[in-house]
Amino acid sequence: LPITADGTLITGALNPEGGGLTVEEGYEAARHCGLNIIATLKNHLGDLDKVEQVIKVFGIVNSSTDFKHQHLVMDGCSDVIMEVFDKPVGYHARSAIGVNTLPLDASVEVEAIVKIKS
Repeated sequence: LPITADGTLITGALNPEGGGLTVEEGYEAARHCGLNIIATLKNHLGDLDKVEQVIKVFGIVNSSTDFKHQHLVMDGCSDVIMEVFDKPVGYHARSAIGVNTLPLDASVEVEAIVKIKS
């Protein structure tokens, strides 16, 4: 979920023309999702060097029917993964879809599949 460092959940639908969140605000929300995934990995593994490969991220964007830029929103998550893990570990497949609502009115939700070194 897009929870900021102060514990705030970023909420609302992506709908720049209708007064909702902008692509830039969605990008930041997705970036927070990525940071939270990385923090979870660090918490459970103790060391991010134990990540062998980020396989795939799947982004679900709370957006209006006419919003067509979910892929640009998800760049926020992909960019932070690449910043932290670099290549080749950070290279990943990605999917992004838009939905008309998410639990807690979250603006973005991201799932990740990560391969851990044995």
